[in-house]
Amino acid sequence: MNDTVELAIRIATGVAGGWLVITTVSGAIRSFVLPRNETVRLNYFVFSGIRAIFDWSARRASNFARRDRIMAHYAPVALVALPIGWLALVGLGYTGIYWALGVDNLTKSYELSGSSLLTLGTTSEGGFAVNVFSYSEATLGLLLLTLLISYLPTISQVFSKREVVVTQVELRAGEVGTAASLLRWLGHDGNFENDDAQWLAWEQWFVEIDESHTSLPVLVFFRSPQAGRSWVLTAGLLLDAANLLFSTLAVPRSRQVVLCFEAGVLALNRLHRFFGHKADTQPAELRSQEEVATMNTEHQNFSRSWQLLREADLPLVADEQAAWQAYKARRLRYAPALDFLSVLLMTPPTEN
Repeated sequence: MNDTVELAIRIATGVAGGWLVITTVSGAIRSFVLPRNETVRLNYFVFSGIRAIFDWSARRASNFARRDRIMAHYAPVALVALPIGWLALVGLGYTGIYWALGVDNLTKSYELSGSSLLTLGTTSEGGFAVNVFSYSEATLGLLLLTLLISYLPTISQVFSKREVVVTQVELRAGEVGTAASLLRWLGHDGNFENDDAQWLAWEQWFVEIDESHTSLPVLVFFRSPQAGRSWVLTAGLLLDAANLLFSTLAVPRSRQVVLCFEAGVLALNRLHRFFGHKADTQPAELRSQEEVATMNTEHQNFSRSWQLLREADLPLVADEQAAWQAYKARRLRYAPALDFLSVLLMTPPTEN
């Protein structure tokens, strides 16, 4: 290889290495510092690769309890793997930069890169320019690790606040909670107008999920401490309860309940759009059969809820069929997002 060709290759490698470093650091900043929901491709590859391993293990579990124990480790493992991926790519990028700056070969460039990234490497090869990049790499290595560590308390705090509401809703709706049982608890005194403070708290919960779970998407995958709980099931329970109240009860519609419902619909649909979904490739006939089966199940659940509310002597509207049609139409606003998140997060099975 003549000198001109080798120089061109070194320069191209250095430019590619610089691009890799800039892209990686940019992705890290957008992941934890930028306060908006952006998809970082590097994070997607890391999380998808680890998710494939966990999905493989979960499919071989004999029951939900074992699947839940397996999937409970997914988010923490992926979160720890993220800075490892960042550091590996930054090290690879600086390897190319050092080689372009005149370090003898790629092996020595890699050794210098690893030494700089994990401690503080110095070298006499390449002179001042190489040392400048060596110090910058050491700085970036510390920055990337500090970035994740500094956000761990934030993640823990948001997770704890989310789970407090999950537990509170379970206490009110029962361990095997249904929307009807939650409405029976809310209407125990026959006056739903006194529950605005409770619906306000749930509205704030939805708003916080909307903000935090799109700006820090890993939070979505952190599972509840108890295997039978899930923030997705709690969200669905609250929306179904509001929907039942609107559709079946002959009581004034509180503006606060409407706001809570709208906040929940908005949060779930934004998460649905953020994580996306693959196009449905099933035959149209099969999709139609599944939709019919799902609708029949929902109708049966609605009928049971109607009966539970009647037994609780709550003021029902006159026409059950009209109430069902109103409930069904309103549920279409959030059911696709709810179903998608339930599959994505492997939520616990429910008994209706």
